[in-house]
Amino acid sequence: MVAEYLTIRNLTSTPVVLKQIERFSPQKVQKYDIKGVAKVLKKNVTRSEPAVDCTSQSTEYFDRQDVSICIEPFESVETGIHAFDKSDKERLRLIFDVEGEKHQIQTSEPSKDYETSKPLADNPRFQFTGIYVRPESHLAIYSSANPNAWMRELKDETYISALSIPGTHNSPACHLAAPSVRCQAVSPRKQLENGVRFFDVRVQPQFPDDPDKDNLILVHGTFPISLVGHKYFRDLTTEIESFLDHNPSETLIMSLKREGPGSHTDAQLSRILRDHYARDGSLWYTEPRIPRLGEVRGKIVLIRRFELEERLTKEWDGRGWGINGEGWADNTPFATCPSGDICVQDFYAVLEKEKIQQKIDYINAHLKRTAELCYPFGVIGKDGANDGDENGKFPLYINFLSASNFWKIQTWPEKIAASINPATVDYLCRRHRGEKGDWSTGILVCDWVGLDRDWDLVRCVVGMNTRLMMRQR
Repeated sequence: MVAEYLTIRNLTSTPVVLKQIERFSPQKVQKYDIKGVAKVLKKNVTRSEPAVDCTSQSTEYFDRQDVSICIEPFESVETGIHAFDKSDKERLRLIFDVEGEKHQIQTSEPSKDYETSKPLADNPRFQFTGIYVRPESHLAIYSSANPNAWMRELKDETYISALSIPGTHNSPACHLAAPSVRCQAVSPRKQLENGVRFFDVRVQPQFPDDPDKDNLILVHGTFPISLVGHKYFRDLTTEIESFLDHNPSETLIMSLKREGPGSHTDAQLSRILRDHYARDGSLWYTEPRIPRLGEVRGKIVLIRRFELEERLTKEWDGRGWGINGEGWADNTPFATCPSGDICVQDFYAVLEKEKIQQKIDYINAHLKRTAELCYPFGVIGKDGANDGDENGKFPLYINFLSASNFWKIQTWPEKIAASINPATVDYLCRRHRGEKGDWSTGILVCDWVGLDRDWDLVRCVVGMNTRLMMRQR
């Protein structure tokens, strides 16, 4: 069932005026194998990319309608225009006027050649992404940002906790592995290049008793992330540092946790990190407070989910080392870490498929909290602590979209992501808003983004920074 009338939501800082609608017949039915059929059936939210036979301007439409409907920034308009004429599988080509520029968005299935929306003018000032929620006949329009360098547009005095940040869960777990272990479709470098700025990483010290060894194996729970040999934290950090070197406007927030079999300890992990990775003069930000963006451009911001070796508790004038995620509540729908620097939704025990909706409800509830955030710019207390909430904090809001149950195929990471990721795109496109806040999403930590080149979720999250940017002007 598809909604009868077209709704358009403008999530940009500029009024857009719908000027023309062209209608195209449904694409010819293609033959799929069983795997292909499953892929088609599970995807309700689709990118507004030109279909293969609808890309050319010469493609014949069966109806054209001239209109003039203005959608103001951060407003939604039910246009009164029928979303379809004869079939709910029809495709629309919409022409918008934006301050004298014409832009085209098509509501069609994705093609192999990625294209979000198409400016119909040379040297356009604006770039947009259109995401169409087909069952609701709802088009959300976002400002497009360069995924390699989207933080460049934000002011230095912005606290990183004020941002809408796409993240990934078990970020390097993209290799050949058991389905219950693998969490990502593409490499960490590809994630970074497409806008991801938060990595969740789990490591196992390989030689914990040897102070000269820096070997940290990348793991997921008790398992290595690859069936064909160990993958190492050193290679991951080298890749991250290379990306930041080429994109100095960006920062990467990294949550680190110790997992894996063996008798290693948190204290040993903290020693290895301090002595071999986050040394003085490195790209790591390890002060135990939420930084402003200008302080950490080109750097890795450490969130530690482990206890410290005794000597590290004396770092930073006795305040410790790294943003403190100790006491992270297990399997929680909502909790604040004892440090006060992190508010998290990390309910992961989806033991059966029917519990996926419960997880979605927890995700949406945390999004509602973040939408009301309105952090000031660049205010810092004399002792180095933030002048924020009642505890003097501007905490990071971290929202995990990941969940799994090792014992059931239907609740392995990829299966759950196939339901949760489109549901979250739907929520962000149609419902995410705040009464007084900046409509931030906080940090959304996802599984399986980039599968089949689908980066809708990441683009939605990055696009939600627009309201914050308007307040910075």
